[in-house]
Amino acid sequence: MAALVLLLVLAGLVLLWLARRLRVRSGLPDGWLVATDTGAGRPLNRPLFARRYSLTGRPDYIVADGADRIPVEVKSARAPAHPYPAHVLQVAAYCLLIAETFQRRPPYGILRYADRTFRIPYTRELEKQLLSVLEAMRADLTNGDAPRRHQDPRRCAVCGYREMCDEALS
Repeated sequence: MAALVLLLVLAGLVLLWLARRLRVRSGLPDGWLVATDTGAGRPLNRPLFARRYSLTGRPDYIVADGADRIPVEVKSARAPAHPYPAHVLQVAAYCLLIAETFQRRPPYGILRYADRTFRIPYTRELEKQLLSVLEAMRADLTNGDAPRRHQDPRRCAVCGYREMCDEALS
């Protein structure tokens, strides 16, 4: 009987060690997983919406870090030396959405590439940059002046607007 108890305790410790190791490798911060948009765990049933900014979105994960809610965006590609500016703005948009939804500004967001994780501080400067980009994008859409800004046929192939786009590659 004592051997069985010892075996179960050891098995439990091994499982805890493995879980911690996987958590560290995932790039997710410590804390409770509040919601996920990846098909596993607690689903984020509907997108977050910030009426004041006419912005909606759904981060891959939301993790509770104490009283803070931290958005996590996961990219399948290998990490560049520095995060791509568009990815940083995407994380900033999720931070803005979380601030509006939970009435508490997150201090940072997480950008997880396949091989590296970046902690993106959600500063007032980054928020101003995001709002400026959103304003410019809306102006381009209103003016009918939103041209394709890349030469990558793979991006066009997976774009949701491909069927309507007169600038699609291939």
